[in-house]
Amino acid sequence: MARTISDAVREICLSFPEAEERPSRGSPDFRVRGKTFATYVVNHHGDGRIALWLNAPAGAQEFYAGNEPEHYFVPPYLGPRGWLGVHLDKGLRWTTIAERTREAYEKLAPRELCEAIGDTIAIEAPTRALPVEEFDPLAKPRAKQVLPKFREICLALPETSETEQFGAPVWKAGKKTFAGVHDRKGRLKLQFWAGADHQATLTFDSRYAIPPYIGHNGWIELDVEDDANWEEVEGLVLHSYRHFALKRMLRALDGAV
Repeated sequence: MARTISDAVREICLSFPEAEERPSRGSPDFRVRGKTFATYVVNHHGDGRIALWLNAPAGAQEFYAGNEPEHYFVPPYLGPRGWLGVHLDKGLRWTTIAERTREAYEKLAPRELCEAIGDTIAIEAPTRALPVEEFDPLAKPRAKQVLPKFREICLALPETSETEQFGAPVWKAGKKTFAGVHDRKGRLKLQFWAGADHQATLTFDSRYAIPPYIGHNGWIELDVEDDANWEEVEGLVLHSYRHFALKRMLRALDGAV
């Protein structure tokens, strides 16, 4: 049966004794007795990569990333700890990918598990393309329905522009972000600044949640995967815009309504 890169990654990582898959920050982690030896990362923050981040043995990162940069790289966050990034769609043989993954597993696994591995899995290259929605969740039909309307609402306000942060669209009032969109665990979310007091009230409604990373600054996210009340969304956009807009923008806004 035809397999994608995702299928092949799981085939390799779960071939080792007691290996298990756990979700972590939107990406699959592969662990042995609670320790992560590999993370599968697709288009992380819009970097365009389909990759494995491996908890590589000492010296491996310097050797492979230094000598074969077309196949290996230093991953963000974990790079300073010696982790090795492996491109999965740049022509590296899958038997080699399996060998690098085994090295990461053996770094962490107890001796008895390492001795039980036997031969490294013989794996053939995947033959089916990765679905576009897996590479870019905002290419899903629901996102294509919601984004044009949300974009129209945001860009109708004075001195607003659209750009990209961490691989997803955001909208700015001048230089400050006031709205964004994100796919979290397969569900489409719209993000706004609400303020701490408003945050607490909104989260009584199950459609709302305080997002990671930015929630402590007063941001809120609204789940619109199933439905969107556009009057409600416009009110949230306007409230957030007013918080970040300069006085001249507010004058232009109030003069236009």
